[in-house]
Amino acid sequence: MGDFRIDLLRILMLVLAVTIHEFCHAWVAYRCGDPTPRVTGRITLNPVAHFDPLGFLCMLFAPFGWGKPVMVNPLNFRHPRRDDVLVSAAGPLSNIAAALAFGILFRVGAHHGYLNTDFGHSLARLLLLGVQINLGLAFFNLIPLSPLDGSHVLQGLLPRDSARRFESFSRYGPATLLILIFFGGGLLNAVLGPPIRFFFGLFTGWGY
Repeated sequence: MGDFRIDLLRILMLVLAVTIHEFCHAWVAYRCGDPTPRVTGRITLNPVAHFDPLGFLCMLFAPFGWGKPVMVNPLNFRHPRRDDVLVSAAGPLSNIAAALAFGILFRVGAHHGYLNTDFGHSLARLLLLGVQINLGLAFFNLIPLSPLDGSHVLQGLLPRDSARRFESFSRYGPATLLILIFFGGGLLNAVLGPPIRFFFGLFTGWGY
């Protein structure tokens, strides 16, 4: 498969993974009592609703990307601390579920020989990219640095005093995250690589 086709498949799968991620944030927030995602039109699987120009440019020219953050009002949550954790965790968990679904499709296709044709090879590549990209998006977002989902999850699980101290540290999160992305690729790979490789192998039966 040519490099252009691989890049196109990668971008399409990134768009799908980001759409699933943001939709699940919005849907869980709405189920927890906040109407903001519904009012702002984010409870949809239409990728246009979750489009972020800079995030899409990164999808085109970098190995990552993101969607427009879902606006929520935690004051509307029925149980603010618990619901903030649920809403934040919904995105990464949805990507892990999507990775599992792609992995199951790959295993079924490989078992029955559906992936042995030219079309099957392209389909296999797409399914493996689906597993890889969704796992990458999930575990990257679980890093406990603001504004990533992991920071909200960790803050909601900590005791209240520790959560307040962690919140004061969170103002340094965006700068720390940018430094990691642009200068700490080796560290990110060391942290994210093992869980991604483990679940990739678990879901597909293949090494990574």
